Amino acid sequence: MNQSSGSTSSDVIETSLSGLDLINQPLLNKGTAFTEEERDQFRLHGTLPPTIGTLEGQVRRRLKVLRNFATNFERYAFLRDLQDANETLFYALLVNHIEELLPLVYTPTVGEGCQRFSEIWRKPRGLFLSYSNRHRIREMLSYPRFDKVRVIVVSDGERILGLGDQGAGGMGISIGKLSLYTACAGIHPEATLPIMLDVGTNNQERLDNPLYVGWRNPRISGAEYDAFIEEFVSAVHERFPNVLLQWEDFAGHNAGRLLERYRDRLCTFNDDIQGTAAVAAGTLMAAIGVTGVPLREQRIAIVGAGAAGTGIAGLLVKAMMEQGLSDVEARQRFYVLDSKGLVAHGLREVSGERALYAQPQEAVSGWTLGSDDMITLLDVMNNARPTTLIGVSGQAGAFTESAIRAMARHCERPIIFPLSNPTSRTEAIPADLIEWTDGRALIGTGSPFPPVPWKGEMLPINQTNNSYIFPGVGLAVLAVNARRVTDTMFMAAGKALAALSPARHDPKARLLPPVDQLRAVSIDVALATARQAQLDGVADMCDESELLPRIMAQVWEPVYRRYQLKVD
Repeated sequence: MNQSSGSTSSDVIETSLSGLDLINQPLLNKGTAFTEEERDQFRLHGTLPPTIGTLEGQVRRRLKVLRNFATNFERYAFLRDLQDANETLFYALLVNHIEELLPLVYTPTVGEGCQRFSEIWRKPRGLFLSYSNRHRIREMLSYPRFDKVRVIVVSDGERILGLGDQGAGGMGISIGKLSLYTACAGIHPEATLPIMLDVGTNNQERLDNPLYVGWRNPRISGAEYDAFIEEFVSAVHERFPNVLLQWEDFAGHNAGRLLERYRDRLCTFNDDIQGTAAVAAGTLMAAIGVTGVPLREQRIAIVGAGAAGTGIAGLLVKAMMEQGLSDVEARQRFYVLDSKGLVAHGLREVSGERALYAQPQEAVSGWTLGSDDMITLLDVMNNARPTTLIGVSGQAGAFTESAIRAMARHCERPIIFPLSNPTSRTEAIPADLIEWTDGRALIGTGSPFPPVPWKGEMLPINQTNNSYIFPGVGLAVLAVNARRVTDTMFMAAGKALAALSPARHDPKARLLPPVDQLRAVSIDVALATARQAQLDGVADMCDESELLPRIMAQVWEPVYRRYQLKVD
């Protein structure tokens, strides 16, 4: 538990705190569950009501309150308050009701939580590193309460989900992601640190809001921005040389280049690029087990040519090459679209990562098109006849009825993944996709959707969410002290997820395990990722028999432990 307040073992926690000082520590507070002996020892009589409670009873009470709220945003705010008051209770509630609560602490509700972050900010959590305080970064990171930090999630708030620039509200996404590291993989809350790089915002609504808690300036960019990021990374590496640093919700023009700049300097990854790619690849591999069309024969359309889209394409190209295709052959099986239509050479200037997946001009020159302005998704469906469609555009309705019906005409079992979050930004609603494909589509979505009724059956909708991947990757990094995060580690994570697909045994079953199995999923993902880290030479070596015990040693369970007064 809170080792800054004393020593800890699996059974007993020693602390010198007492009274309100003890209760006001979220990682130490037990509320009504302090025993009579602990109330004597820590001077808690009168501070608490006389009834001795249990964690199970507290979970039931909080769950009842939670369910009585009228909106999911109210539930989100309630859970954030609970996390800041009693972390053990918060995680016991979350772990035991993960399917119900995941949409509240993460997507889609976390999007509104970021938009309205300033309304509900009450207690400090994590670090706000603002540009105006750039000369104090090392001082702020030096606080003793961060001594046990092993995992950092950092955002600059510029591209929160599909909602754009939320400024300081981006802290909500860092807090939410780290909550899942603990809930899904058991990483100790004390080992996690959410960070917001507050470099201003270009969201005028935030700047005009008198409640806004962030730095009230336009967002910095260019050399100033790069110097600030360099100062931050240098300070983090100096303070936490063995930390895992996750970049989260950076805009496309920064996400890829920052990852490339720093991935060989410290243990770091970008979940929007690599985590999204791994979960998409894992779910696609699971779907292939149903359709019977090998990955090397898939034709894949991706709507969204930013960091997430090119990240997915990049990982799938590597997987196709493992099945015998050359690099060029694999890339030619991708049809990447942005706001101007299909990315293709000769039609317009193509640069950056998307150029790697641009179709050659001769490949599309004979196509029949609906207009001369651009090559649309419908054009791609009619001419290239993709078998898989993935959306990471943040554009609601990008998967049009005409395009999906065209896909279904040419493909017996279309694989369709509208992955954009939150729900308001999804490329298509699953019920529509089911109707437009006559119930034949295999669907994965970024946000949760209920099963869709179709001809007397309830068709499951797979939440193709990064929470299946990044918690297990983080757990592996901690277990084997990985020094870097490689692309092959994410490939191993995706394959491990695919191996857990219920559809492997029943083609009518889900593509992915149920959300309530996320802790077990994370253990399997961690095992595969840790093995790959060792093969890549970026981690401690150990016998295979030691891997699982090392992983399980990192798994914290949200239960109350006995307290003992520490005498200095």
